[in-house]
Amino acid sequence: MTTIRQDDLIQSIADAFQFISYYHPLDYIQALGAAYDREESPAAKDAIAQILTNSRMSAEGHRPICQDTGIALVFLKVGMQVQWDATLSVQEMVDEGVRRAYGNADNPLRASVLADPAGTRKNTKDNTPAVVHYEIVPGHHVEVICAAKGGGSEAKAKFAMLNPSDDLVDWILKTVPTMGAGWCPPGILGVGIGGTPEKAMLLAKEAIMAPVDIQQLKARGAKNRAEELRLELYEKINALGIGAQGLGGLTTVLDVKVLDYPCHAANLPVALIPNCAATRHIHFHLDGSGPAKLTRHIHFHLHGSGPAKLEPPSLEDWPKVTWQADAATATRVDLNSLSKTQVAAWTPGQKLLLNGRMLTGRDAAHKRIADMLAKGEKLPVDFTNRVIYYVGPVDPVRDEVMGPAGPTTATRMDKFTRMMLEQTGLISMIGKSERGAVAIEAIKDNKSAYLMAVGGAAYLVAKAIKSAKVVGFADLGMEAIYEFEVKDMPVTVAVDALGTSVHITGPAEWKARIGGIPVKQA
Repeated sequence: MTTIRQDDLIQSIADAFQFISYYHPLDYIQALGAAYDREESPAAKDAIAQILTNSRMSAEGHRPICQDTGIALVFLKVGMQVQWDATLSVQEMVDEGVRRAYGNADNPLRASVLADPAGTRKNTKDNTPAVVHYEIVPGHHVEVICAAKGGGSEAKAKFAMLNPSDDLVDWILKTVPTMGAGWCPPGILGVGIGGTPEKAMLLAKEAIMAPVDIQQLKARGAKNRAEELRLELYEKINALGIGAQGLGGLTTVLDVKVLDYPCHAANLPVALIPNCAATRHIHFHLDGSGPAKLTRHIHFHLHGSGPAKLEPPSLEDWPKVTWQADAATATRVDLNSLSKTQVAAWTPGQKLLLNGRMLTGRDAAHKRIADMLAKGEKLPVDFTNRVIYYVGPVDPVRDEVMGPAGPTTATRMDKFTRMMLEQTGLISMIGKSERGAVAIEAIKDNKSAYLMAVGGAAYLVAKAIKSAKVVGFADLGMEAIYEFEVKDMPVTVAVDALGTSVHITGPAEWKARIGGIPVKQA
């Protein structure tokens, strides 16, 4: 009989969530490096370079890879011969570990969990409670997978109850483009097939915790139907040409994972869940056998009578890719003197380096602005001829001006775009991924432009921020309106004043270049 002590599990959970906040799984980052080497799309290659550079910076600085430090997800497999030396429930122990991790003074992580989700949506302040999945298994150890899942990729989860005669590959290939780029590709796609609706979703989520090994699978060949599907989907999804950040390119997914389960004869449940460019997870065991050394792998197998000992990966194993601001390939823009005429002259895909003062704001701020304008109330800040950045940053530590501050998904602000452009004097916006038809129409009507920053490069962006202060709605915390002063912040013109979107033109161009989806062989 193995005894697991309460504080050992708590501290292991806390250490794990800190660890994954700044260390990418090594196999993921090496797969991304290989994708960079073979990428032919200049826009996609630049985006991947930013993600790789950001990854190394985060590993060196022990600061979050992404400003969205995720919702805490824990898979627990508890051996039937385990007993607990604990006064708290397992959920309470996990929550305490999450609380310690997210409140760590050296590397505080953004609290993004809201209670009363259909009502007051009040922030719990410590990112608890975690979402915990339990399984009771034979054995004398506790197996733990900790993952921090960002809201942008979670928002793109898909599910369908297909008929048994339906072609699930066809459904997936039609569904992936509808996910847009808000899940920050290139990433990993998890597919859950069978069971019941909730089982299929759980299978898809568990699938993306596995190692990136599609190249090894291609080399040895498939041994079962699930592996055949992995290979088929990997090739066909990449043939869609969506590419890094949805800009068009050769690599949309680095791997496709498939888990299946028996299902009812009348059903074919299928779930899709992506893991983004900020892929964050770690795997360890507690079994009371004494400490063991960590292997550098996407899943970490740790044994010990105390907390899990997490050994950092070697930075020498990171791809040798470094992104730098380059005025030879990008246009420097002075935000302090920016005019509508200048904005209207920007062209689709143009690279810009932003300098000067910008405002920030996301969901809660936009909703409050709409309510104030409807009541005829004066806004706390003047948006005339200003640019707004959709961001909810991590709090700074030590000598930082601002913590990691990457963009949030822009489509959530689509319904506010016309209001902001026509009632506040705003002339441009910065966010992540594509804009929807409503926003594009408003941008075109107002001769504005939408600029895209790279999702998954939050620490890199933070280094461009030279000063920061709250100028409105301080009570909203990370959703307050800030004024940032930036130097050479990299963005791409994603929608120009004519309404041309590179998230439409880019994938279309690269799908044609790749040659379309290969015909399935009999």
